[in-house]
Amino acid sequence: MIEILVLYYSHRGSVRALAEHVVRGIQRVPGVHARVRTVPRVSTVCEAVEDDIPASGPPYVELRDLEECAALVLGSPTRFGNMAAPMKYFLDGLAGAWVNGTLIGKPAGLFTSTATLHGGQESTLLSMMLPLLHHGMLIVGIPYSESELNTTRSGGTPYGASHVAGADGNPELSAEEARLAEALGTRVASIALKLECAP
Repeated sequence: MIEILVLYYSHRGSVRALAEHVVRGIQRVPGVHARVRTVPRVSTVCEAVEDDIPASGPPYVELRDLEECAALVLGSPTRFGNMAAPMKYFLDGLAGAWVNGTLIGKPAGLFTSTATLHGGQESTLLSMMLPLLHHGMLIVGIPYSESELNTTRSGGTPYGASHVAGADGNPELSAEEARLAEALGTRVASIALKLECAP
């Protein structure tokens, strides 16, 4: 049994909803299990800290989660066309993993949520790819063989799964968004399994 790390930050629930569908896609692949983790919020107030264990949801990610997993699916809401500060802060702290080559050769997929259709989904997904490429990861997108990429009127891109939450932050995914998030999970899991089984 191999594990895929589904790591996300969600402020209002939309990215968490995408993560749940990514996990469903992962669970469709026999011999693969999803390990779900999140990152703590960051604050401009230096003395503010988060509890060691979140009040609800998945536990906070630890370095061993990256070491033990065969692949990564990373999610963050959009902040002005970029990933949110908590995810960026976590990734910026991975110099040791970079030096040790912890993530080299492992597949990675991405997902995001925005308030508006043109709120920077693709640029956010690209911004999350950059540190993963520096870590030597193999970026996995969503191919156009997934017909929902051609029909969606909401989220969903070849760069990764996405959701348009609207100004009210509605976490309910459209049918296409849910299907594409599941397809991403299945694709990353299938590729990770093939790589693990390769001679």
